[in-house]
Amino acid sequence: MNGGKESREQRRRRVLKGASILSGISNSEVKCTVRNMHSQGAELQVSIDARVPNEFLLYIPTDGVGYKTVVQWRRGDKLGVMFLGTEPKPHWHYG
Repeated sequence: MNGGKESREQRRRRVLKGASILSGISNSEVKCTVRNMHSQGAELQVSIDARVPNEFLLYIPTDGVGYKTVVQWRRGDKLGVMFLGTEPKPHWHYG
């Protein structure tokens, strides 16, 4: 394995975590999977017909953290998002 790939894998960890895309405007929730993650963002997999806004809260129950995110790119059922900060899970979300 070459050093460049190994270095990238350390920066962007491959994970498969269940998560929720939470939109406060309509209090809606879209289930998704976090495919890989790094300190500034993540790649998400969502249902191909999911309606995902450009900005939302990504809540990852196993981490207990909500990430304020903005979509950077969309390809089919995948989204690339950038983290803008963290905030507590919204009170209306029961998960």
